Amino acid sequence: MLQATQACTKAAFLDLISTNPYLIPMQKLEEQLAHLTHTVEELSDVVARQDTEIQILKRRVQMLLEREADRESAGSGGVVMGDERPPHY
Repeated sequence: MLQATQACTKAAFLDLISTNPYLIPMQKLEEQLAHLTHTVEELSDVVARQDTEIQILKRRVQMLLEREADRESAGSGGVVMGDERPPHY
C-alpha cells in the first residue's frame, strides 16, 4: 500500500516539476544557499582561530616590550663599542 502511495507521490512530483518552471531554479537557489552557509561557517571558524592567534601574539609582543624596557632601565641593554669587553668577561 505504501509503495503505491510513494509511486503516486513521485509521479505527481514529476508532473508538478514539468509544469512549474520555478521549482528547478528554487532548488538551485537552495543548493547555493546551503553552499554559501557552509562557506560562511568555515570562514567564521578561520576568523575565530586567527583572532586567538592575534591575541597570543599581542601578549608576546607586549611581554617582549616590557622585558626590553626592564633591560634598558637596568642598564644591561648597552651596545658594545669597538674593543670594549662585553659584561660577561
